[in-house]
Amino acid sequence: MSEPSEYHPPKVWTWDKASGGKFAHINRPIAGATHDKTLPIGKHPLQLYSLGTPNGIKVTVMLEELLALGHSGAEYDAWLINIQEGQQFGSDFVAINPNSKIPALLDRSGPAPVRVFESAAILWYLAQKFDAFMPKDFVSQTECMSWLFWQMGSAPFLGGGFGHFYAYAPSKMEYPINRFAMEVKRQMDVLDKHLAEHPYLAGEEYSIADMSVWPWYGALAKGQLYEAGEFLQVQEYTHVIRWADQIAQRPAVQRGRIVNRTWGDADKQLAERHDASDFDRQP
Repeated sequence: MSEPSEYHPPKVWTWDKASGGKFAHINRPIAGATHDKTLPIGKHPLQLYSLGTPNGIKVTVMLEELLALGHSGAEYDAWLINIQEGQQFGSDFVAINPNSKIPALLDRSGPAPVRVFESAAILWYLAQKFDAFMPKDFVSQTECMSWLFWQMGSAPFLGGGFGHFYAYAPSKMEYPINRFAMEVKRQMDVLDKHLAEHPYLAGEEYSIADMSVWPWYGALAKGQLYEAGEFLQVQEYTHVIRWADQIAQRPAVQRGRIVNRTWGDADKQLAERHDASDFDRQP
């Protein structure tokens, strides 16, 4: 594989040209809103502004699981945020998430709206609010939180690292692809060794840790991420595959994984969700 000519960093970096790649048109080195945009507000207590990427799937799966348990207060409106069009830089969205990333949640059930951003924070918030999908004993709860934070610290190497250079960068470069492939396979081995001894990440109990890790590493184990299954030889991770299949069979997961999804098979898309009956109106 040929390498581009050697790059010599300038003494001071300046933003003077597009970085290239699929997301170059929305990447920028500054924060804040680029335009005024009022977000819609539905009838339910929880307003989710998101997209059906792995980070978005975490939250819609959690909400559907809560509803399946009978928590009516978890009813939600899921509004589509098209990141390719820069909708995450609208003024209302930035007011909820100053980091301009999906998902973002607004809880309007109390006397004043509560904003929650970062997917792990949203999972933790909902687990606390509804006292669900978080182990009750302190040791298991700590294990759950360890895996939750593991995912948040590890997935950038999978998404922004391996995924970017393997699937989205303007040209293929051997060094970053090899470096991040090595790290992703190490992470998969971490998971596989743990899941060889435990049915779920926190132990015996399905929790927000599984909901956080599954959309990323479960999809990778099943060859559904970046079309990289063969390249990474994901069939080696048999315990991750067992775990991924087990979670995929849950009806709430099957519903949550398609919310705010606008690509792929038509029967696996639900651009917005405002009521449980929306699932019945799919193609």
